[in-house]
Amino acid sequence: MKIICSEEHVFDAAIAQATRIAVIAEAGYMADWDCRAKDGLREVYAPNIPHLVSEELAMKHSLEMGESRIVEMDKYGIDMQILSYGVFPQFLEGQQAIDLIRAANNRLSDAINLHPTRLAGLAMLPWQATAEAVIELERVVNRLGLRGVLLMGRPGNTFLDDVRYEPILAKLHELNTPLYVHPGIPLPAVRDPYYGGFDRELSARLSLFAWGWHNEAGIQVIRMILAGIFEKYPGLQIISGHWGEMVPFFLQRLDDSIPQDISGLASSITETYRRHVYVTPSGMLYVPHFEFIHKILGADRIIYSSDYPYFSLDGTKSFIESLPVSLEDKEKIAYLNVQKLLNL
Repeated sequence: MKIICSEEHVFDAAIAQATRIAVIAEAGYMADWDCRAKDGLREVYAPNIPHLVSEELAMKHSLEMGESRIVEMDKYGIDMQILSYGVFPQFLEGQQAIDLIRAANNRLSDAINLHPTRLAGLAMLPWQATAEAVIELERVVNRLGLRGVLLMGRPGNTFLDDVRYEPILAKLHELNTPLYVHPGIPLPAVRDPYYGGFDRELSARLSLFAWGWHNEAGIQVIRMILAGIFEKYPGLQIISGHWGEMVPFFLQRLDDSIPQDISGLASSITETYRRHVYVTPSGMLYVPHFEFIHKILGADRIIYSSDYPYFSLDGTKSFIESLPVSLEDKEKIAYLNVQKLLNL
């Protein structure tokens, strides 16, 4: 069975270096790859869990966009990866943001063009410069052939429902180009009271990849629904990782608590979600999570991902092959849905 993984990351050193100070300030701890050991942070990943990898190995693989990545994919039976940058370009400013993002998108496109049957890509945009972001979006789709956009966290100090971002969302709708809403760093105003008060590393983990950034990514999608974004742009499609960043588990509660006479929406929150959001595991290969999402959303709204290189590819193929669903559903999840969504 063909396997296409849709959230597989690469690293851009230029953007990481340019945003280092801002990311450290926002995250509340030493957040860039080279300096975390100096700040006393231990490795994030547990060595006794085979699917998890060390930061050193993850960093090594994140720099690979060519033959060595293909070799790793072949080793574990992965037919295609959809590459995206694991950096935070929204912390850049002015012309620097536009120039560095454009250059990074060019590098991604060049790497994909060397292996067009094995790799595809999701672009970055300069969300902080709306007009330029629209221009860059048209360029990456129409000239570079990238298949969508990935946003790491909030586009700025507000969420995607802010009217300033409507021109970008309108262009995504017009181009029939999906947006991957990836978790990012919670605002310090939220981070400190909600996740602070513990040991520095414990608070950092809780505020980021353990809980906080998933919660924020889910809220961003909920806000888009409640703001009527999908009614205004009915062609807009969203991808939400980590089994939907908590949202699917509360869809019924949201419907009960915010009925349509309160929201003013033409459809319920659940109905809107099912029409406009695809979810993916992002390496959280846990059967009970899958079974719930499959029951709530159905196989047509699930696409696959391993969150490589932060997770190993080991077990990626066997997990989907062993799922307790029909072969038809497995094939939709493994490759058919994402082929259709990204026009691969």
